[in-house]
Amino acid sequence: MRGGPALRGPGPRGPGAGAPVAKPLNFRATVRRILHLMAPDRLRVALVIVTAVVSVALTVTAPRILGEATNVIFDGVIGAGLEPGLSKDEQVQALRRTGQDQLADMLAAMDVVPGQGLDFGRLGVLVLGVLGIYLASFAFGWLQARVTARVVQNAMYRLRKDVDGKLFRLPMSHFQRGSRGDVLSRVTNDIDNLAQTLAQTLTQIITSVLTIVGVLGMMLWLSPLLALIAVVTVPVSAVVTVLIARRSQVQFMQQWKSTGEVNGYIEEMFSAHDVVKAFGQTERVVAGFTPANETLYRSSFRAQFVSGVIMPVMQFVSNLNYVAVAVVGGLLVANGRLTIGGVQAFIQYSRQFSQPLGQLGSLINMLQSGVASAERVFELLDGREQDPDPADPLTIPRVRGQVAFEHVDFSYSSDAPLIKDLSFTAEPGQTVAIVGPTGAGKTTLVNLLMRFYDVDAGRITIDGVDTAAMRRDDVRGLIGMVLQDAWLFEGTIRENLAYGAPGATEEQIVQAAQATHVDHFVRSLPHGYDTVLGDDGGSLSQGQRQLITITRAWLADPSILVLDEATSSVDTRTEISIRLAMNALRQARTSFVIAHRLSTIRDADVILVVRQGEIVEQGTHEALLAAEGFYAGLYRSQFAGPAEPEERDESDAVDPAAAAEAGAAGHGEAGGVAK
Repeated sequence: MRGGPALRGPGPRGPGAGAPVAKPLNFRATVRRILHLMAPDRLRVALVIVTAVVSVALTVTAPRILGEATNVIFDGVIGAGLEPGLSKDEQVQALRRTGQDQLADMLAAMDVVPGQGLDFGRLGVLVLGVLGIYLASFAFGWLQARVTARVVQNAMYRLRKDVDGKLFRLPMSHFQRGSRGDVLSRVTNDIDNLAQTLAQTLTQIITSVLTIVGVLGMMLWLSPLLALIAVVTVPVSAVVTVLIARRSQVQFMQQWKSTGEVNGYIEEMFSAHDVVKAFGQTERVVAGFTPANETLYRSSFRAQFVSGVIMPVMQFVSNLNYVAVAVVGGLLVANGRLTIGGVQAFIQYSRQFSQPLGQLGSLINMLQSGVASAERVFELLDGREQDPDPADPLTIPRVRGQVAFEHVDFSYSSDAPLIKDLSFTAEPGQTVAIVGPTGAGKTTLVNLLMRFYDVDAGRITIDGVDTAAMRRDDVRGLIGMVLQDAWLFEGTIRENLAYGAPGATEEQIVQAAQATHVDHFVRSLPHGYDTVLGDDGGSLSQGQRQLITITRAWLADPSILVLDEATSSVDTRTEISIRLAMNALRQARTSFVIAHRLSTIRDADVILVVRQGEIVEQGTHEALLAAEGFYAGLYRSQFAGPAEPEERDESDAVDPAAAAEAGAAGHGEAGGVAK
């Protein structure tokens, strides 16, 4: 929990929450990056285009054949009603002599044989041909959808893999600045939205564009006049789509930004659900959630409403086009310039023409949502990475365990230095305790040793080798760490114990568990070491979870050991047993122990007293007590009870500047950075 959710007041999370997105969506650049994701599947993409062309060509052909079938039926009905003794030309002339020129033009344009009825043979061939065309079009469409699904999922697989790798290359400061819920939203919600968008738009955009081109060609062939009427709707549709898309892209970006904020708030509040309940802050948490939820509601409503306007507008334009085609087409049939089957086919083509136009408008808005999500994911991928490992890294052939800090400077922000010109040396096998008030920089020293952060000046060496010249994994492979916050994953207790030593045997696991007092409570569980732990080991007590993490460090057999408040969650009796076990574990190992309970570090070889990022005292427990300095004041404050006001020594009190140091540096103990 970052900064105490129980104290969060109502209102949006963070500055500017709910405000318009400052950075506009770079649509073209993001689309190019999305297409680049699919580059390894270029052959499949080509197959998608080929199947789309064939499927559209078949679909466009069908209305023309159906129009011919209509002409066969109409010609048969009209032919059966004509006098069989006269030819078609003679009957046309007869109609003209009686002044029925319109009927004469209409009959002249028809392919009829007077006295002959419906040609069922030709009609059957045409109907079966159309049926075959539709079946073939369906087959190619099915193949297109299957290949598209493979292309999209392969692209998302690579994207998720890139994001997963990126998360491990980002510096720790990246996760300290932002919300974990927002990062999770980018990795899950945004990638899922992008996948859904590509699956729905990739084939439909290709199909819609090809359909427009193919249908336009058929309409020009049938009647250039009617085609001109139909094409008039194109600029109208384009203008409507562009105007609406410009408004919707900002709303979609805000929608997914708000989704990340809501996820971050929920993750933060429910990860500390017991704290919220304990402090009676349920109503306040709900009140704090409401503004974020309302911001998401407003942005989602606007995005969906604006994008939803396109389809009704396009349908209205399509209906106007349908009316115009029907009226003008009827006049052309009456004048004999077009057959009734041709009008029927053209009406079908006009519907096929307007439908993909409407789909393109809707798809563009859907694409806006997907591109907005893609930009959030790419923003994560473009984040500044930690400095790369050296091209020719140094190694330590035989680790002794000497650790030296040489004139180290470090700060989390340039305007608030935390560690200044700090130097000390831990000899092999020594136990070095680090104590001091909250915010003094104790855990920061460990973070620098682990290379979670790099120093601003000076250097840190292990056996004389600068850790900056080594690979980070090599440095961390030498160090075993037990944190104050016990982290367990969903799996068996055996799997959690062997996390740092995957090749550990059953005998080694049991021996380590016995040494750290884990074995007795594990065997009391119904399934023993095969007991499956839930989310973060929630079925175990905090002390039991801590014991498992200590056993994990024992099994890893590191050369250097770091214990950051490792016994803070266990009872006093168990703590004594663990201390004895840790004494055995620390033999022949350099150990760093961070503790607030000064009783746990009395047997340390060296105690470093850190205050405002500087070592103000160092020595053994007895020597520091005899010096009557800052350490002695801390020790007495724990065991001698509160001092009377007139007897209080200012050197024993925690300096207000030291207490405020964590806030000045932007990282407090709750953040797990500086203690």
